Amino acid sequence: MRRLRPWALVLGGLLCAAAAAAAAGPPRSYPHSAVLDGAAAYRLRWGRRGSALAFRLEVRTRGYVGFGLSASGGMASADIVVGGVERGQPYLQDYFTDENRVLKKDPQQDYHLEYAMENSTHTILAFSRELHTCDTNDKSITESTVRVIWAYHHKDMGEAGQNYHGSNRGTKSLRLLNPEKEEEVLSASLPYFDLTNKDVPVPDKDTTYWCQMFKIPVQHEKHHVTKVEPLIQKGHENLVHHILLYQCSSNLNDSVLDYGHECYHPNMPDSFLTCETVIFAWAIGGEGFTYPPHVGLSIGTAADPQFVLMEVHYDNPSYTEGLIDNSGLRLIYTPVIRKYDAGVIEAGLWVSLFHNIPPGMPEFVSEGHCTLECLEEALGAERPAGIHVFAVLLHAHLAGRAIRMRHFHNGEEQKLLAYDDEFDFNFQEFQYLKEERTILPGDNLITECHYSTVDRIRMTWGGLSTRNEMCLSYLLYYPRINLTRCASIPDIMEQLQFIGVKEIYRPVRQVYENVYEYVTWPFIIKSPKQYKNLSFMDAMNKFKWSRSEGVSYNELVLKLPVNVRCSKTDNAEWSIQGMTALPPEIERPYKTEPVICSSCSCLHCSLFLTLLFVVHVTASTIGSIGPFV
Repeated sequence: MRRLRPWALVLGGLLCAAAAAAAAGPPRSYPHSAVLDGAAAYRLRWGRRGSALAFRLEVRTRGYVGFGLSASGGMASADIVVGGVERGQPYLQDYFTDENRVLKKDPQQDYHLEYAMENSTHTILAFSRELHTCDTNDKSITESTVRVIWAYHHKDMGEAGQNYHGSNRGTKSLRLLNPEKEEEVLSASLPYFDLTNKDVPVPDKDTTYWCQMFKIPVQHEKHHVTKVEPLIQKGHENLVHHILLYQCSSNLNDSVLDYGHECYHPNMPDSFLTCETVIFAWAIGGEGFTYPPHVGLSIGTAADPQFVLMEVHYDNPSYTEGLIDNSGLRLIYTPVIRKYDAGVIEAGLWVSLFHNIPPGMPEFVSEGHCTLECLEEALGAERPAGIHVFAVLLHAHLAGRAIRMRHFHNGEEQKLLAYDDEFDFNFQEFQYLKEERTILPGDNLITECHYSTVDRIRMTWGGLSTRNEMCLSYLLYYPRINLTRCASIPDIMEQLQFIGVKEIYRPVRQVYENVYEYVTWPFIIKSPKQYKNLSFMDAMNKFKWSRSEGVSYNELVLKLPVNVRCSKTDNAEWSIQGMTALPPEIERPYKTEPVICSSCSCLHCSLFLTLLFVVHVTASTIGSIGPFV
């Protein structure tokens, strides 16, 4: 067998480099970026490249840099890449960890270095990876939330083995496959106004909803809000869980602006009850929201909000005393009118105790229905040609694990409107849709929420506290119509029959502090004896829930008739409101689209073998001719 001459190997290397450069295409651009640490020492940039994702790490260190994807946000069972520049030589290695957090080199190297540079202060690494590899040690990259983990050290990996990164590590939830928005350069001179709380004393209790009325300062002429930014007081990033902005009755006067009050409280001002239409929503972990260039939130006309209510949810599980908050929202607007006015529809499960989840369940599914009947009436009257959804915020609380927004047209299921199979309670923001979705009269939408209550010993109830649960979707759409809420409540009587209730008394009125609202129960339980004189909540908690009973109960509630909630602005209702409807017969569980994985390593191997073959043939041919001069 003839041996390749040294110059032939050099030629092979040059050919490999040329092929890699050709495959890389034009210079990289990274449309997305995030600072991962509080000291701004670690910046991630990234962008989609066909079936792959390209990353660029810019880190303030001259040692190694670690980056990874983790289901939990920790080191266990993580997909990790480590790289750097040591003595002028770049390195990048694909690793993974087992359930015991032991770092191991991945036999299939799926992260591919494209660029490396080190200067006196920073290390910069650019590399790429396929979204779906054939490697069981890798984590697929989808449109769901991704918990990114990061670390760095002042020494390189090879200097003293696996140097421990110490406190230079962390995690951050991101959506790596957010679509590249049609960016519009917003002038820094655009006017804005702030809606912020003023020295609100946050009580030393688990959950507080604080409401404050504001008057929109722009009057008598139409403008469009183009961007909304959260203004979260420094240090309160985990205290402020979400902010909702509601449109209130236009018949109010400035006397309602005098003070704020705890929401959902028996003594709250009557004016708060006129604020039913959600016009914007922000949740923990989210950043500012920019409307598409053809859509804006309309302000300044008689049909637009003049008075708004800002609801801030404070989450204080440690019962910290003496907290004073000044958080809120900034609304940036323009006099240049856009083509469409934006609207918001709240869809899903009406927040109530009729939504409940048994304890000890690794998986429990709840469904909230934006029914065919509601959409048929509202869209048929207001917009027969349909509305166009461009962003969705999926919302649940601490037990939430995954949320999907399912869309049906003429009974046929469409592609998911939005989903998050790795839901993170601490990271909830509007998802921009890759393509706008049209919702037509006769369509129906289902918000499907997956929960885990394995660490709970009592029922989890629908309610306002983060220890209670919600199952909601906020749809941003255009053009705006008179539909603000499209939701459902499951029937309660068959829930009672499931636990063995036979007879009930009517009526009774009770207060449940854990949900901060009055609940008027139409009954207390008469029989059987073990439930006598108990409320619905008490009886459900007394029932001895096993995992198999929980599964049977889940199958039951998904088939129960639902009470339709179909609301307009100013507390008005469509005629379908309060009627009973049967949920559609749908395929359960939802069948996810098959993932086509590809091993970038295999592609590189094929490329290398092809080049090696070319080099070998070339060298053999040249060798038979004579020495190369």
